[in-house]
Order: sequence, then C-alpha cells, then structure tokens
Amino acid sequence: MSLIITDMLKMLRAITLVAACGLLLAACANAPQIPPAEQPLSRPAMMLMGHKGMEVGSPIFIRIFKQESELEVWKARDDGRFYHYKTYPICNWSGELGPKVKQGDKQAPEGFYTVASGQMNPNSSFHIAFNLGYPNAYDRAHNRTGDFLMVHGKCRSAGCYAMTDALIEEIYALAREAFRGGQERIEVHAFPFRMTDANMELHRDNKWYKFWRTLKEGYDHFEVHRIPPTVAVCNRNYIVNVHLPQNSRIDPIGHCPRFMRPQIEPFVPRSSTEQQIALERYTAPGQRMRTVASETQSPIATGAIGTGPKFGLGIASSGYTQSPPSAALGFNQ
Repeated sequence: MSLIITDMLKMLRAITLVAACGLLLAACANAPQIPPAEQPLSRPAMMLMGHKGMEVGSPIFIRIFKQESELEVWKARDDGRFYHYKTYPICNWSGELGPKVKQGDKQAPEGFYTVASGQMNPNSSFHIAFNLGYPNAYDRAHNRTGDFLMVHGKCRSAGCYAMTDALIEEIYALAREAFRGGQERIEVHAFPFRMTDANMELHRDNKWYKFWRTLKEGYDHFEVHRIPPTVAVCNRNYIVNVHLPQNSRIDPIGHCPRFMRPQIEPFVPRSSTEQQIALERYTAPGQRMRTVASETQSPIATGAIGTGPKFGLGIASSGYTQSPPSAALGFNQ
C-alpha cells in the first residue's frame, strides 16, 4: 500500500512540474517583445563605445563605399571631431558604379545626403530602414527621379543599400540614440569607392569622373579634418565646405552666392591615446554579396545639404574666407 501511495505522490509531483513549466512557457510567450527598432545596443557595442571614449547620444556620421560594400559609422568625441566607430559590410546593393539617375534604373544613390528623424522607418517591409533623402537638391536640379531609396535589412536591393537584419538593427540604434541625444540631421556621404588618388586614376575614363571629383572634395575634407563638411547646391553643383547663414535660401539651379568658407584646423589627436583611437578600425562580421574584385571586373528645401558640425570646435579663430564668384570656381554663367 505504501508503495502505491509513493508512486501516486511521484506522479502528482511530475504533473505539477509539467503544469508549472507550461505556465512559465505561456508567460514567456505572452511577454512583450522588443521591436527591432527599439533593440538596445548590445553589451559589446557599448563596451567598444566606452573604449573609444564616446557617448551613446553623441552625433554620428555615415560614409558608404559602394564598390567595397562597406558602411562606416563615425562618432563625435568631446573634441568635436569624429572618430571611427565601426565598419559594417553591406550585404547587397544594386546597379553599378555611378549615381542614380531615374526611377527604375535600380541604381543605388551616390552623393551627399542627410537623414532627419522623420526618415527613420521602424516598420519597413525590409526589417527596419532609414531613407537617404533621394532625390536631394542636387538630384532634383538634374531632374533625377526616384524615391524611397533606403538603407535597410533583408540583404535584398533594388536601388538601396541592404544590410543583414542584425547589422541594420545596430546601425539603426546608433542613429536613434544620436537623435535622442540632440542631433538634428545625420550626414550620409555615399561614394562609388574609397576616393583615393590611386582609385580616381583607375576611373579617369569613366563618364562620371567629373561628378566623382566633386564627391572627392567632401571625402578629402573629412579625411583631413574629421568633421563632415557643410555642402550647398547651386548652379547645379555641389559646393563643399561653406558657411550657410541661418535661414539662408540658395537656389540649386541659380548662380552661386559669394560663400564664406570656414577655416578649420586639420585634425591632430591631443594625446598618444587619442592617436591610437583615431587609427583603430573595427569591422563587424557579416555577409557581402558583392566585392571589390567582382566590381573591378565588371536642408534639402533650401538647396543646402547638411547643417554643418554641431560641435563647432576646430574652427580657427580667424573666422572665414570668402569664396570667389561662381565664374572663378569654374561654373558656367
């Protein structure tokens, strides 16, 4: 009789345990899920930020290199300069080297773009995304068409820059926290390739070479100063490193005004530690559907692109110099 009672007690305990596990699983299933757009930055991401002396909410700057299939995130430190945070492999992009020109050409854009908080898309059908802002003032001045050009997830592209879902979540989180920290617009510079003199020489015969020379001005400015240049559009051209008076209106197809140009000191790290941080490069693991080898084988409303550095450190006390009239810049009158 005692054996029967013991067996019954064991059975009851087993049933109770199964029921408890079932309730626990049900509770987990019903627990609120964090949406992709609100995923917190991972512990390794936060540790890297701490190592580099960066604040979570400090401004970011993004550079895209099409041929290398890389997206870089740079982050401002307390000296007002931007330091490399991490390079992310671009899983896929469509088209070929060269800017987007018209709707349906499936080209990924190239140029100087800005992203405001309203361009963040937490409900994208491609996981999550942010809109590059194509066509910008320059694109519209050249009658370029197309819309909804994004950086998004899902690794599929028809004119966009597509990341893996995991990587777009981290990039999106970095942008989200920068907006919450007070950054109004994020500069995104999209290049055909790393615009070194050697690479430019390799592409000297390309029909877009003249356009790329202008993009190289923005690339070189950041390489020297570690501050994204303010860019204006006038006379259907990008004008790099200009001072835009507050509430100024510039006609993207009209003559260029006599711009003032900021005199910015070249970037010099303040210590050997900062020198090391400035030289460090971290690359996230991830898939690239297109590689360098495969490619070598085969304020928008006002005409202003970018708002200039919010951390104005590094601008020399000498103020500004005037640019010559547009004719002296080589523009047609």
